[in-house]
Amino acid sequence: MSDLLTQLPALLGVLVGTLGTILATSLADRARWRRSQSVRWDERRLDAYVDYAHALKESHAVALRLTAEHRPGSRSHPIDREEGLVRLAEADARRTIVWENLLLLGDEPTVVAAANWRDAIWQVERLARGIVEPPSDVAGMLTRVDEARDGYYRAARHSLGVRGGSVEQSATLRKALVDRTTAASEVPAA
Repeated sequence: MSDLLTQLPALLGVLVGTLGTILATSLADRARWRRSQSVRWDERRLDAYVDYAHALKESHAVALRLTAEHRPGSRSHPIDREEGLVRLAEADARRTIVWENLLLLGDEPTVVAAANWRDAIWQVERLARGIVEPPSDVAGMLTRVDEARDGYYRAARHSLGVRGGSVEQSATLRKALVDRTTAASEVPAA
């Protein structure tokens, strides 16, 4: 019995050490799994954000080509109306599909910013489809699209933890748009 009592502290030490090792390993594995899941979802979220941006840019590019005649000084290459409407419908179908991924994986500010960008582009699409008459301020309509895009990228970058400062383009694009419009209005009639 006395042998057991003398060995008891050593046995308890081994037991505590084993339990401690099991607990530490379990916690480390759990933390590693969480990090792995976080990276996995961040990658999928990035893909969803990029796919949605591409789909919107495609719709916008086609709509710009269809509305080139309404924008003095436009650098968009006009497109045949029937071909343009078909391409616009295809782009809209792609946008609708990738929207679902964005809803599933995006955070609330990014989804709201995406919807704002989409709504701004819809105004250009409505003009392209002939649903509405050209507004008196087509440049303002395009500026709203550019500002909404900046808002989307700002929200998406924040959601993904991307640092590096502002990448906003709307001010530069607005200046270029105003410069082209001014230059087009100053060209003497032939």
